[in-house]
Amino acid sequence: MTAKAPPAYHESPPPGVVAPLIERARFAPGDIVRHRMFDFRGVIFDVDPVFANSDEWYEAIPEDIRPAKEQPYYHLLAENEESSYIAYVSQQNLVGDAEHGPVDHPQIDAMFDGIERGRYRVRAIHRH
Repeated sequence: MTAKAPPAYHESPPPGVVAPLIERARFAPGDIVRHRMFDFRGVIFDVDPVFANSDEWYEAIPEDIRPAKEQPYYHLLAENEESSYIAYVSQQNLVGDAEHGPVDHPQIDAMFDGIERGRYRVRAIHRH
């Protein structure tokens, strides 16, 4: 019996298989960022390589400013002048903002262990 060799990496995927082109994440957990259009900033605590929220959430974004799904999305401990909250933001809508100092979010200490050179250090999680 002859084994079939696996397809080479340069070959196209089989018909009917559609894989999104995924950009590299520009930011990582601990990075301080701000939104390009809206007045809030935050600290990234998780990254999705592509959109991973509900269709209902996505459709609620006005179509003229709705970002593409095929890009990294970031979970942020976010703040504005009125409140602190969790935000989910596309890569295209974020810019680095370490130069404006720390973020004042009540969950910072639960996820991060201080700030060093403009980035929060991710807190080590101990598991048994």
